[in-house]
Amino acid sequence: MDAIGFEQHDHSHCIATTVASVADQCASEGLSLTPVRRRVLEILLARHRALGAYDILDVLREEGFGSQPPVVYRALDFLTQNGFAHRIEGLNAFIACHHPGQRHAPAFLICRICKAVAEAPADPVRRAVTDTASQAGFAVERTVVEVEGVCPNCRDAA
Repeated sequence: MDAIGFEQHDHSHCIATTVASVADQCASEGLSLTPVRRRVLEILLARHRALGAYDILDVLREEGFGSQPPVVYRALDFLTQNGFAHRIEGLNAFIACHHPGQRHAPAFLICRICKAVAEAPADPVRRAVTDTASQAGFAVERTVVEVEGVCPNCRDAA
């Protein structure tokens, strides 16, 4: 898995490709990609940064999809439970997964300036944490790797 999120690319292609992949996976697994779920995924893909549920709800409200928090929370639950989005614990926010259909637990590289988030391979970090914990007699059940710093775009702009 390559890091995605900081490089310049064609957003419309990125969104279309990922939404099509998610739609195909939903169809093959008998999952319902409702218009609200699809729109929440598109919003997350278009922003390429962590968004809180209420940020997403504001967009949905403007577009006539509903104005009650359960609307967005149900959509986010569906997307995260099926691996189409990730929750960024430290920001209490969400990003679209750029590797839908692949079961993985990436490290999240979070820009403290623009809030852009990239997914990066986390296997070496997870192995190190598991090894260290094992030496202490601790059984790891869940690991979330979130790294805060400055992305190349913000660093270059400074």
